[in-house]
Amino acid sequence: MAQDSDKTVSSLAAAASEASRKGPAPVHLWNPDYCGEMDLTIRADGTWVHEGRVIARPEMVRLFASVLKREGDRFFLVTPVEKLGITVEDAPFLAIDADITPDSITFATNVGDRVTAGPDNPIRVEDPDRTPRPYVHVRRGLDALIDRKTFYRLVEAAETGSDGRLVLRSAGAEFELG
Repeated sequence: MAQDSDKTVSSLAAAASEASRKGPAPVHLWNPDYCGEMDLTIRADGTWVHEGRVIARPEMVRLFASVLKREGDRFFLVTPVEKLGITVEDAPFLAIDADITPDSITFATNVGDRVTAGPDNPIRVEDPDRTPRPYVHVRRGLDALIDRKTFYRLVEAAETGSDGRLVLRSAGAEFELG
């Protein structure tokens, strides 16, 4: 069974590597048959774990992230010919830094993406248990949880709106922090 898993990982890595040479993988165009589940979990802290072992190579994580696709509440690694379900505990990515200017906020993620918050990449804050969980949309239904230090920087940069709520502006859009 481990040999099959290694073969699957190698196949996915090869497809991701090939796709990344041409820019972002067009996963939104790929609709292969579902092949089953892969023992891969993206933990809430951004750690990628395969078969109980942390994937320590950032290059491998970036490759897998490039072929990540969301369909409804499910996440999959896809190639043109296969689709494997994986587990994502929270958001698939972490926003680990931000360049904050008066006109824009550009986030850097743990998988090498850079995204400017705006109409297509909104910032939202969920507060299910009175603990704010801030996110930014990265691409095609995939979000990044904004890490604590970056969220604190956003709070410092926010303005207080007329209703007393904290507001951020980026790329012509306005986002409430609460």
